[in-house]
Amino acid sequence: MDYIDPHIHMVSRTTDDYERLARCGCRAVSEPAFWSGFNRASAEGFRDYFLQLTEFEPTRARRYGIRHYCWLCINPKQAEDPGLAREVMALIPEYLDRPNVLGIGEIGLNRNSKNELVVLEEQIALALRHDQLILVHTPHLEDKLKGTKLILDALDDQGVRPERALIDHVEEHTVQMVLERGYWAGMTLYPDTKCTPQRAVDILEVHGTERLCLNSAGDWGPSDPLAVPKAMQEMRRREHPVERLRQVFYANPHAFLSQSPRFRA
Repeated sequence: MDYIDPHIHMVSRTTDDYERLARCGCRAVSEPAFWSGFNRASAEGFRDYFLQLTEFEPTRARRYGIRHYCWLCINPKQAEDPGLAREVMALIPEYLDRPNVLGIGEIGLNRNSKNELVVLEEQIALALRHDQLILVHTPHLEDKLKGTKLILDALDDQGVRPERALIDHVEEHTVQMVLERGYWAGMTLYPDTKCTPQRAVDILEVHGTERLCLNSAGDWGPSDPLAVPKAMQEMRRREHPVERLRQVFYANPHAFLSQSPRFRA
């Protein structure tokens, strides 16, 4: 069955992973800008990264019949330095007309600090000025509930239309508040942290399939770029109808991402 992975960091994956994704039915990937496993020292480092996302990765993906899209931002982990963040934000408009750019992301919070919140608010404003979709990173572990509330309030305060933003890394204790406020919710599948495929299917069975997406992230740490098809297999094992699988793994991410006129899959 064809599927879309709406959040996967392919810069951290080998070319063999593109081949594996293609064999499992992946039609398109959406790659948010994020942390490289180390802090970039200057805005010029981000310029190189944006070129990688908008030029090199689409070429790698195309060899395997996969469409590669991306998002641009300064990541929450480096938002503690507002000066650097503003230098990076000043670069972003230069790249927003690239054919694979879908919006601003993944913005959000890491430790729920004051500086992170200021930079989050400024990147929301940047997205609104340029009429861009928004993809959001929510914090981990004990900070997730508080951080998710802060993020939703920041989006609401600036008048973001909920259907234009996807709140990622939701778990059992945050998914309902995201959906109740009208936003898209993303479940990130990891072997050890966030949601396993089994937990994600549990959440779908409790909350339904409307405005819910699943992704693999596939980043620098322990992760599995094939986590999405593994969740698909778990839904098959539980005898969910094919129509529900198509909605979760293709139609939902397609509906959200297609709000950008550049998206095709």
